[in-house]
Amino acid sequence: MVLTLSVGYALIGALLLTILVYARLGWRAKAAVVVVTSAFYIASFIGLRGLLGWASIDRLPPRFKLLQARIVEPHSLAGDPGAIYLWVETLDDDNRPSGIPRAFRVPYSDRLAEKTDKAISEIAAGHPQGGRAADYGSGEGGLLDAAREYITPSTIMETSGGDPSTGGGPVAPQSAGEAVSFTPLLPPRMPPKDQ
Repeated sequence: MVLTLSVGYALIGALLLTILVYARLGWRAKAAVVVVTSAFYIASFIGLRGLLGWASIDRLPPRFKLLQARIVEPHSLAGDPGAIYLWVETLDDDNRPSGIPRAFRVPYSDRLAEKTDKAISEIAAGHPQGGRAADYGSGEGGLLDAAREYITPSTIMETSGGDPSTGGGPVAPQSAGEAVSFTPLLPPRMPPKDQ
């Protein structure tokens, strides 16, 4: 897939360069078109990272089934801040998995590492683990109603909503360890049977 897309982009770039050679445009316009095309190559490479199997740095789904995890502790000499990689499957409202697993990269914290290690042990013992990501509100200053239903009050944090990097962050300080919780996975809710 990646090879096919790369060849396709190269052919489009070659076609564009051929057209630009014979086009009656100023050199500035031609240079701008080449720069914009090159920028799209970089943007498409970054966008294709998900196809290559790299862990996503996107927000975790609100409810998920934990399939496996890997804890990479910080290394001060190498300047590596550490990370926790979670292989998860999104759960719907009836607690049914989506069937599409995805890897996520979460910043390392001691508390989250302890929780993750315990969840890995439970999975190894044959006890499936579900997870909740309660680190952000609905964007309107309140918490998601679904999060209220499933997470104990001690792990819920009232937030002002939004992304902390843009200024709309949590009211109370939080760490990555407080943002994710793992619990035994409940069986899916089945529809009522016909009478």
